[in-house]
Amino acid sequence: MAPVGRDAAQLSPLVPGAGQLEELADGSCATITVLAPPGVLERRYTLAHALRALAPGGRLTALAPKDRGGQRLPKELAEFGCAVGQASRRHHRICTVVRPAQPGGLAEAIAAGGPQVAPALGLWSQPGIFSWDRPDHGSLMLIRHLPALAGIGADLGCGVGLLSLKALESSAVGRISVVDIDRRAVDAARRNVTDPRAEFAWSDVRHCTFKDLDFVVMNPPFHDGGAEDRSLGEAFIRRAAASLRSGGVCWLVANRHLPYETHLKRLFSAARLVEQGEGFKIYEARR
Repeated sequence: MAPVGRDAAQLSPLVPGAGQLEELADGSCATITVLAPPGVLERRYTLAHALRALAPGGRLTALAPKDRGGQRLPKELAEFGCAVGQASRRHHRICTVVRPAQPGGLAEAIAAGGPQVAPALGLWSQPGIFSWDRPDHGSLMLIRHLPALAGIGADLGCGVGLLSLKALESSAVGRISVVDIDRRAVDAARRNVTDPRAEFAWSDVRHCTFKDLDFVVMNPPFHDGGAEDRSLGEAFIRRAAASLRSGGVCWLVANRHLPYETHLKRLFSAARLVEQGEGFKIYEARR
């Protein structure tokens, strides 16, 4: 959500990475309200940027579900040198602070939660992105089985771009659209996938309008707000089917317990289980 007016900002990660809190100028806001994210590094990064963007004496209201970081909010704000007022409502902890003249630890929290090269990945990433600091096992399993692809394709829910990097190893790929709902993931993928055949989109896959693609690669999400939501993966499968030309191919990985077979068989002319193991399933599905 963009800043509201000149003096206030209301920022929420309902769309991951939205809001672009980082772009608010130092001391430019009188009040800021944030729904703090659950991850420690991501949450401290958000709080630090909010305090940075407040004018001295400005008011920050930060809230989070008690079981998703809310219990830690008062301590974390206190560590920045804030006197914290707090209340509870509807399973949330709500904290209100007045920005001190010189809050401490902001630069360190911003550096720890900002874009960085994750050593275990060897790629640009950021706390809050899916599997931000290590290769996702499902994606690695799919990469092992992914053949040389050809034509025009898409990486739906790209994360930091692992599947796109693999797809672009084939010289027969003409173009790949690299798509994610998380702005930070798209920014990281843009830094990692430098091949000129890649184009990037910050978009909700469920509302993309690709047509006549030759291939789709994807590791569909199945959580929303921390709770399992199988309809997300099913929506990805429907979008892949609608985006492919007749004879086009979708390669996907899914957690083993997810019952996607029915949807694949209904939406594709052929679907085969390529491998099952390590808690995952690999499918090839053709339109």
